[in-house]
Amino acid sequence: MEIFPVLAHKVQPIFLTSSPPPPPFSTRQIKNSQSPSATSVSTAKNNSTPLRSQSPNVSSFNSSTKPKTYISISHQDRQSAIIDIQQSPNLHLALSRSANALKVQDFNFVMRHFGKQNRLKDLSQLFEWMQQNGKLNFASYSSYIKLMGKSLNPNKALEIYKGIEDNSTRVNPSVCNSVLGCLTKSNKLENSLELFRQMKQDGLVPDVITYSTLLAGCAKVQDGYKKAIDLVQELKYKGLKMDSVIYGTIISVCASCNKCKEAETYFNQMKNEGHVPNVFHYSSLLNAYSVDGNYEKAEEIFRDMKSAGLVPNKVVLTTLLKVYVRGGLFEKSRELLDELEALGYAEEEMPYCLLMDALSKAGQIDEAKLVFNEMKRKNVKTDGYSYSIMISAFCKNGLLEDAKKLSLEFEAKYEKYDVVILNTMLCAYCRSGELENVMNLMKKMDELAINPDRNTFHILIKYFIKEKLYMLAFKTMEDMHKRGQQPDEELCSNLMFHLGKTGAHSEAYTIYNMLRYSKKPMCKDLHEKILYILIAGRLYKDAYVVFKDNSRLISRPALKRFASSFMRFGNINLINDVMKAIHNSGYNIGQGLFSMAISRYIDQPEKKDLLLQLLEWMPGQGYVVDPSTRNLILKNSDLLGRQQTAEILSKQHMMSKALKLREINKR
Repeated sequence: MEIFPVLAHKVQPIFLTSSPPPPPFSTRQIKNSQSPSATSVSTAKNNSTPLRSQSPNVSSFNSSTKPKTYISISHQDRQSAIIDIQQSPNLHLALSRSANALKVQDFNFVMRHFGKQNRLKDLSQLFEWMQQNGKLNFASYSSYIKLMGKSLNPNKALEIYKGIEDNSTRVNPSVCNSVLGCLTKSNKLENSLELFRQMKQDGLVPDVITYSTLLAGCAKVQDGYKKAIDLVQELKYKGLKMDSVIYGTIISVCASCNKCKEAETYFNQMKNEGHVPNVFHYSSLLNAYSVDGNYEKAEEIFRDMKSAGLVPNKVVLTTLLKVYVRGGLFEKSRELLDELEALGYAEEEMPYCLLMDALSKAGQIDEAKLVFNEMKRKNVKTDGYSYSIMISAFCKNGLLEDAKKLSLEFEAKYEKYDVVILNTMLCAYCRSGELENVMNLMKKMDELAINPDRNTFHILIKYFIKEKLYMLAFKTMEDMHKRGQQPDEELCSNLMFHLGKTGAHSEAYTIYNMLRYSKKPMCKDLHEKILYILIAGRLYKDAYVVFKDNSRLISRPALKRFASSFMRFGNINLINDVMKAIHNSGYNIGQGLFSMAISRYIDQPEKKDLLLQLLEWMPGQGYVVDPSTRNLILKNSDLLGRQQTAEILSKQHMMSKALKLREINKR
């Protein structure tokens, strides 16, 4: 089980106050490169008076018998309209009633209010109304996409962005950063980088926040470190300086990509440049040390953090626990877990999961079970991961009955499932041969609309093969392929073999094609394996396709088996094509194959044109018929005509003499 520190970006506050807004028509103009939130933060810092006291609240305004002179009637109307829209149970009705009194910045304020209240439905409705009525500026797009967060489908965010007609708005950094952030948070880094390149071509001048947003996505992908380095180099080339947020993000990327030394280098570079590390930087570096359980350096950096006056939070202490368990320091891990409990940081299962997982992997299954029972006794909140760890541990140690009991216990106690716990329970039921429970769990996945992942399919396919339910295994693999999941090659090979043995030759060929058209290269042995299966099933046309595409990878015995079988039983219309494919593979065709082919042609007089083509092709490639086949052709000379037969056999005879002369010269 892994724990990654939450990225502590400098998130600019969106909501300044819950009271009605200060005059939205502030005389200070916002530049396109500066987001509204950044402007608000700047204003807050420059004024010693709290923001809440700068604008009157509703109650004080209504109770005042003598309105202050600096509040105009139009301002009062706008505030009333804002309050009406914010508080009305019917948003569309309120908009039709009050919208005319408001400006774009007022609607933006209402959007931020809805976001703060988590009224996402109202937020979406308001934004759609603003689109339809042309009440939008760059801050509208930026705020909406930020406020919707994970609730906004990335495709919808792209649709909104591409619908922006004004180019200055399209390349506004605040808008671009919001869209890129939506994509990276949805684990679509490649799409985000591709869009970033297009944005730059359209005129975007990226800022530090842009690069920080993209870097955050690099921590979630396999080759994230390389992509992160490219972004950092581009950032420097643009003349931008790395700040503490950028450093924190790149250190986090290093930790996620197992680049411990690089994380340490960036941490020291950051300090040398005068940036003061915060808790996020320390926790990211600790996470890097957890990769190989380097507890000595982890403890050193932990002491450095405390000496700097920083108080370790839940993430830092949990990450330190991960370092200890990875380093095999179970006594220290136990002590730190007690400290987390005392601080109230162990109310959820993750710290226990770290220790249980490490103990079970070290073979200390009884100790892991004690920690698990302690967690249950203390009623620690669980999402199922602790059960997943223990069920998996029981399975790996052959304690199948314990694994099954724990799976049944989870099903009885909890209604919350995810694909991880379901996979673990499936594995337990499959290993103990509980077919009924397996089927019930699959039904539950459908009812809960939980999408199976690659691991789910592999568990099921292996189980069905073990139970000799080969067609069910095949259907499961078909479903896996349709869902875009790539099956394991070894598993495919195993199922192909069993399907072939039980006569399901075409199904075996379907699995072969799943691998054939995948992006990964296939093992060359699979071509020969499916060739034998197709020959056994007399699927000669498919066998020909496999042979033609992979002839150089087919062994001589397999080639002979294919060639002789095809000449006897294959499609007569493809015989000449097969002969050419065999010849092009570098194999010298024996006279026996020609004899079989010519015999089939003579038996079907309507195929005389194919016979003629074969006989004319042979001398040019150095082939001649044997005496018995020559006599057969002479005996049926009426088929091709005596004159044409004589000419063809004459060419064959001349080639035969040339071949004999060549053999004599070689001697």
